[in-house]
Amino acid sequence: MNKEDFKQINVDNLLKNMAEELKFRIRDLDPQQVYMAGIHTGGYWVAERLHQLVGLEHELGSLNISFYRDDFTYIGLHPEVKPSELPAQIEDKHIILVDDVLYTGRTVRAALNEIFDYGRPASVIFCSLLDRNERELPICSDVTGMTVRLDKNQQVKLKGPDPLQLVLIEMTSQEKDQ
Repeated sequence: MNKEDFKQINVDNLLKNMAEELKFRIRDLDPQQVYMAGIHTGGYWVAERLHQLVGLEHELGSLNISFYRDDFTYIGLHPEVKPSELPAQIEDKHIILVDDVLYTGRTVRAALNEIFDYGRPASVIFCSLLDRNERELPICSDVTGMTVRLDKNQQVKLKGPDPLQLVLIEMTSQEKDQ
């Protein structure tokens, strides 16, 4: 996929389609038992939009998975680690977990660890705006805006929060090695 193709992606349309799919998936659940949380930062931006489009009753939560990452010994901690904000009681609740890009599955694994530190949810529905379809862990998205295949030297960045825009970044071999 090239940069011009990425410029043609309409994020608002992807979000509208995701919201419709999500409404269908949660249609039989008690709205009082459904909570949504976005993974800091891009996932939270996507979750803000989905939360509004789906019309959920509870306040949107946010997850900062910095302490749960399995690579922080290599890359270090982000200097602005903020706490997660989830409802105090998620036991037996239905959690909608949102991220911007699903790549290896490691971010989602870290987010699930964080969620389970708060309690044992009844279910977790995972939504991703973009799925790169390249896993290191057996994790998949329940609701996906779009699936793409990228070259190893390509990265995707969600810019936002307003407007939300997907940007393709071509990395040099030197940047990949860092």
